[in-house]
Formats: sequence, C-alpha cells, structure tokens
Amino acid sequence: MDINFPLILVLLVFVSGFIWLFDALFLAARRKAAIAAVDTQFAGLEVDSENQQDAYLQAKTQAAKEPLAVEYSKSFFPVLFVVLVLRSFLVEPFQIPSGSMVPTLEIGDFILVNKYTYGVRLPVVRNKIIPVNDPKRGDVMVFFPPHRPDTYFIKRVVGLPGDEILYINNVLYINGEKQPQTLLASLPPGNPQFQLMKETLAGVEHDMRKHVVPGRLSREGSWVVPEGHYFMMGDNRDNSSDSREWGPVPEEAIVGKAFAVWMHWDSFFSLPSFSRLGPIR
Repeated sequence: MDINFPLILVLLVFVSGFIWLFDALFLAARRKAAIAAVDTQFAGLEVDSENQQDAYLQAKTQAAKEPLAVEYSKSFFPVLFVVLVLRSFLVEPFQIPSGSMVPTLEIGDFILVNKYTYGVRLPVVRNKIIPVNDPKRGDVMVFFPPHRPDTYFIKRVVGLPGDEILYINNVLYINGEKQPQTLLASLPPGNPQFQLMKETLAGVEHDMRKHVVPGRLSREGSWVVPEGHYFMMGDNRDNSSDSREWGPVPEEAIVGKAFAVWMHWDSFFSLPSFSRLGPIR
C-alpha cells in the first residue's frame, strides 16, 4: 500500500499547530499564574544564600515547565508548516522508480516538480483554487493515473483535449499529422534491439526510445482525448504503461510539471551523483 505522505504531513501540521494554539490560549496562562505564585511565595523571604536562590530558581523553572507535547509542537510546527507550503504549492521532489521515461529520465533520478504552473491546488483533496496555465504538448508531467488514483506517475503530455491520437508501429500521429522522428543510434551495435530517436511534438523536440520490433502497445491504436483530459505516453515507448493502456488523465489528477533533475542515486549502497543535474526536456 502506498503511503499518503501529503495526508500525513497535513495531519502533523494540524495536530502540532492545534497543541501550540491550545497551549497559548489555556495552558500558558496557568504557567504564568504558577510563576507569579512562586514569586509571591519568595517575595517575603531573603534569597541571599545559595541554597535559597537554588530553591527559588528550581521552583520557578518547575512552574514554567511546558508539557512535553507542547515543547515538541513548538519545535516541529514551524518546520512542518514550511515543508507543507513548499511541497504543496511551490516545488515537490520525486524519485524516478521505473524506466518508462528512458532516455529522458533514468531509474534513480531525483527530480523537482513545479506545483503551481498548472494551477494552485489544495493538498490532499487536490482541488484547484487558482488557475494558472494548462499543460502543453511535450511537457513532462506528474499525475495520478485513472487505474491507480493514489500513486504518482510521470509521463509526457502527447495529446491535448479534443486531439485524435493514432499510434502505428511506434510512429505517432496527432490530428492526422505525423510527428517527425530522427534516428540518433541503434543499440546495441551489431545486433540492435532498440533505437534512440529524436521526436518532435508540435515543434517541441525530445529524446525517446523504441524497440526495433514494436511492443504490444506500440503496434496500432487510436484514441480521441475527451475535454478536460490529457493523453500521456512514456518516452520509453515499448516499456511504458500509459494512456495507451489505461486511458487519458483527467485534469483534476494533475500534480505538476517536472522541470529539473537535481541528483541521481542508484541505490542506498552507492554514492549520489550530480552528473545528470539539469533541466528536463
């Protein structure tokens, strides 16, 4: 089962903020009264001796002592709140778990996703509260697919609302227009199994990979993208579960636009690398 981190973060912020507020409205007044009582108690006494001073300070410290939950809440709430705002409305980091976007993104890439470019959304419920831009053809987008509404996926926007998509033997047609492909390399040399290509989507170039022999989802298919939906495909065309299999993605399932790779880390036992740092195209 996938962990719903946004929900956990919202709950942590709410609980820690509530405890801090409850303390400010009710418990803090009791501590102030207790401190005042200590001051009154020692007001008529001489606290010149070291023992008397220690007793006074200990009593005052005990009266001012915050409950452990309040202490933790005051420490963690500001940090949690800043993290919530950043990842909900500005930028959120993700790690690439599969090879469906090779050669653009590799397994182990850590990417940054712009959370506001397609509109500002509330965390957890995902309702758009401020419209900004619509996805463009060629964008690399993070979203929740129809068949797994709680799992993050990342693919490239191929079809916009109203588009007619045709895919035959790894060649893409949009509204009857063939999208150009240029061969970059056939690999491995001598016995090629797949080809690295440069594909152009409405003037936007990106790298893609396809098998010499088209896979199940790449032989033939046609779709019409409904209004308010987007047709998504992986750049590793024969190794990608995408809209060819489970249909177009509704607008309300959009998370944000992937715009940069900031680190690559193959495994826990390897060293992180910054050799792939740069924008996503």
